[in-house]
Amino acid sequence: MTQDELKTLVGQAALQYVVAGEIVGVGTGSTVNKFIDALAAIKDRIPGAVSSSNASTERLRALGIAVFDANEVGDIPVYIDGADEIDGRGFMIKGGGAALTREKIVAAQSGRFVCIADESKQVQVLGRFPVPVEVVPMASARLVRQFAEMGGAAAVRRMPDGRPLVTDNGQHILDVSGLAISDPPGFEREVNQWPGVVTVGVFARQKAAVCLLATAAGVKTLAF
Repeated sequence: MTQDELKTLVGQAALQYVVAGEIVGVGTGSTVNKFIDALAAIKDRIPGAVSSSNASTERLRALGIAVFDANEVGDIPVYIDGADEIDGRGFMIKGGGAALTREKIVAAQSGRFVCIADESKQVQVLGRFPVPVEVVPMASARLVRQFAEMGGAAAVRRMPDGRPLVTDNGQHILDVSGLAISDPPGFEREVNQWPGVVTVGVFARQKAAVCLLATAAGVKTLAF
């Protein structure tokens, strides 16, 4: 199966976790897009969704699914999102789609995080995928130096025309390579305290409860 077919498979499998009559939290990215497309088939069973990005909001609304502001609703039973990496404990690296801050907000408001991914995203130790960090622009250069002190090579994420990518929150993204994150909770706590960091893309506090992993043999369910 192609990677696109695997994403479609796992997006459809995630429908079983959607709670009828309840708002669902929806993440961001190419795998989540497959889930959103599948969600359209059961949109009459839910009031709508809380979205983690402008891109997901547009896709949901285009399919006739209502989107609520996070401040308009209370607790959400389940949040469904992808990951750039996930380890054997349910800790993840996220932010390849530059929506990490809003993803953490919706995940924190949700009772259970269901991760949907293909098997290429499963790792033993986080860090093969560069860690995204949303930062206040004026702090970028100093944070690049601070990551270098811990052995990481950080660079501002840029658009094809060379301009820095600007997130939905009006901030920039640093992508940090060269790290092996053996203690995701500790790493997340430390980096989140650095002045100028909005959110680090290590999801340890808001880790996955379940991961639906698409493989050539079908969908494998991992519980953490």
